[in-house]
Amino acid sequence: MEPNKYITVAYKLYTIEDGERELTEEATVAHPFQFISGLGLTLEAFEEQLKDLNPGEKFDFTIAASDAYGEYDEDHVIDLPKDIFLIDGKFDNEHIVEGAVIPLMTAEGQRINGSVVEVKEDVVVMDMNHPLAGCDLNFVGEIVTNRPATNEELAETARIMSGGCSGCGGGCCGDDDCSEEGCGGGCCH
Repeated sequence: MEPNKYITVAYKLYTIEDGERELTEEATVAHPFQFISGLGLTLEAFEEQLKDLNPGEKFDFTIAASDAYGEYDEDHVIDLPKDIFLIDGKFDNEHIVEGAVIPLMTAEGQRINGSVVEVKEDVVVMDMNHPLAGCDLNFVGEIVTNRPATNEELAETARIMSGGCSGCGGGCCGDDDCSEEGCGGGCCH
């Protein structure tokens, strides 16, 4: 695959689980999903299906769960002590609620998200599976852009990957005090 291609796609993502197909996500032509190939930022099987398509070409393909986010693993549902969710000595019951997606950090410093399953007296039950684990993914859409990435796009992607603000509009990490111009808060620093 030719590395570092700037690709944008408009698509509908359907998840297929136990024979049931459900629309899960949509990226429009006005707000397409964008990525640079060869950097490991998207599923390898997703890039492989799109790499040779030209702008305007349509696609409809399915990626098996095993080639996407893996099978759902019950061992990834864990109990975490409530004391790791303390803020100023008090449990964060505003954010740590059933269904919330919480950013966490592994002992190795890797950022991961977990979903709160249940808040018990002494523990918080967290599901560390990817939300799409166990699902086959059906992508239906079209290529908007497929061209070599510019040096500026590569530099911006490197900055984002290293934790810099990208004018994201907020919500990335919950830092509402982001002062970067155009950010709107919530960027990772």
